[in-house]
Amino acid sequence: MADLDALRARWTRALEGARTPAGGPDPAPYAENLLARWQEPQRHYHTLTHLTAVLDHVDVLEKHADDPDVVRLAAWFHDAVYLPDRSENEERSARLAERALTEAGVPEVKTAEVARLVRLTVTHAPADDDRDGQVLCDADLAILAAPPSAYAAYTAAVREEYHFVPNDLFREGRSAILRQLLALPRLFRTPYGAAEWEATARYNLAAELDLLASAGPSAG
Repeated sequence: MADLDALRARWTRALEGARTPAGGPDPAPYAENLLARWQEPQRHYHTLTHLTAVLDHVDVLEKHADDPDVVRLAAWFHDAVYLPDRSENEERSARLAERALTEAGVPEVKTAEVARLVRLTVTHAPADDDRDGQVLCDADLAILAAPPSAYAAYTAAVREEYHFVPNDLFREGRSAILRQLLALPRLFRTPYGAAEWEATARYNLAAELDLLASAGPSAG
């Protein structure tokens, strides 16, 4: 169970760290709106647990970021709009960030950077000099390097979010994603991610791909 009070405090710290010295409106309503979004019933993986994990991983990686508070705000917004049957979730999440952060007193340049980072999670392909993008993408993908039981729970939750997709189609689509990830030269772009997560993530991805292949076509 996520600690809502701790998340509220983390939101406030990140927002205040990104604001101008003049500050802005009360952070609490923005936190409540985001917390409500992350608790919507269609979510099984993209939940407050995922948000907390991404924020925790940003904390681990913050020395690799140029503006850690901007990255934290991007983590809050990166799946703020999430409907499993829609393809424009990241774009809608980025637009939400643009509206909310402008109203909340975040400077235009930092608001634009948050929105850019949110949009980057479509591809998880930051440039070599994009330190903030590397931190957000690594934090978002860190679940791929989870221990076996946690990785199994992650894959089960993803399947539950896509419960409306027939088994054969899901297996085909998921396998294609896994092969694309395994074909990347690097899954993780920060020095920490490359050293600590890369090998385990590749093992998990290959094991899942083998499991999907062994399941074979179903009759349904």
